[in-house]
Amino acid sequence: MSGPLPRPHRTRRHLATIIAVPVLGVSFFLAGGLGLAPDHTTPLDAAPGPASPARATGLAALQARVREAPRDPAALGELGLAYVQKAHTSGDPSYYPKAETVLRRSLTAQKSGNYLAMGGMAALEAARHQFADGLAWARRAVAANPWNATLYGTLADAYTQLGRYAEASDAVQKMVDLKPGTPSFSRASYAAELRGDLSAARREMRRALDAASGPEDISFARYYLSEIAFSSGDPKTALSEAQAGLRAAPDSPTLLQARARARTALGQGQAAVQDLSKAVRALPLPEYILQLGELHASLGHRQEARQQFDVFRAEQRLFSANGVALDSDAALFEADHGDPHRALALARAGLRTRPFLDSHDALAWALHVNGRDREARTESDRALALGTRNALFTYHRAMILKALGEKDSARTALRAALATNPHFSPVHAPRARAALADLGK
Repeated sequence: MSGPLPRPHRTRRHLATIIAVPVLGVSFFLAGGLGLAPDHTTPLDAAPGPASPARATGLAALQARVREAPRDPAALGELGLAYVQKAHTSGDPSYYPKAETVLRRSLTAQKSGNYLAMGGMAALEAARHQFADGLAWARRAVAANPWNATLYGTLADAYTQLGRYAEASDAVQKMVDLKPGTPSFSRASYAAELRGDLSAARREMRRALDAASGPEDISFARYYLSEIAFSSGDPKTALSEAQAGLRAAPDSPTLLQARARARTALGQGQAAVQDLSKAVRALPLPEYILQLGELHASLGHRQEARQQFDVFRAEQRLFSANGVALDSDAALFEADHGDPHRALALARAGLRTRPFLDSHDALAWALHVNGRDREARTESDRALALGTRNALFTYHRAMILKALGEKDSARTALRAALATNPHFSPVHAPRARAALADLGK
């Protein structure tokens, strides 16, 4: 995957090349080419699985093919993958139940060796944030076809979101060994970012860019280079990378979102609103809607912020109704803008299904807003256990320490958050500076 994620992946001639989910860490991993259709660069006798006739392209063509051959496991598998992709590109999670229906039909039609449908189920469950189920499907897919590099990507994704980082690293290395390229280098980049090694993350993403085979790969790599720059406190480079990506993929919602983040940090609030509004119209993902609402709030546009927050809640209900498990984004939203008790319930549930760094941070913050700061500190320790350089995580920790009366430690953490990225949030970065002033620099 070239990227949560989200994130992007590639076998350009085959269907199912861009599977993604609506959460950054996750979408990075599933946003690139899934590449599960039989790969003719690999000897066919080395890649067991459903044989595939000449590839249909496009959702309508795949639907027609399934109508003509309703028991063809390859046709059903590809249609299922296309539905997962459609959910990503449209922001409409109602495609997930459709994907599951046809993928299970494929598995019924071919019960053994059907790595295409197994990998599709792994991608689907990751998109729905059902990571334990995704891991089970990814393992089955790898067992059916241990020569397919992309399947190791789905395996790495599941391990990562389940907090099994050493196993994830092994799977990424296997993917790189089998097929070095944009999908595998981008996963290596993310693994380095989680460890707090932003230099290595940037280097691996540059390799992903150098290996890009088309505008989608280029825009994907540029997006994450922009994100790495922004996370490092360099909004000018973040803006430059987003602009370069938009030259390859004009009007890309993800790149508009990245450019908006950089423009916000550079004080270009109205231009950022325009970018985000355009991104939301094209792809109404909850994370974009929340970012737009918080940007409006930071600019004093209270009514517009409330409208976006209402839309965010509606989108969350829609995703939940279609089998998507709500976790860190929903919990942080409630902690910051809604019901603290609901925030805590969502954060606890999210940690059960996704014991990832983000989930520990969300639970830490939810505990904090409920006045349970000693428990919050333990979860904050877990969120930062890998050495991840995340300004928001560090800010959350600082405010927890401040509430516990540990002024020196809180002051150090606030300085670290602002040093990592002084523009990490249009809502919380000003609060971090105010808290630091209150504690005395």
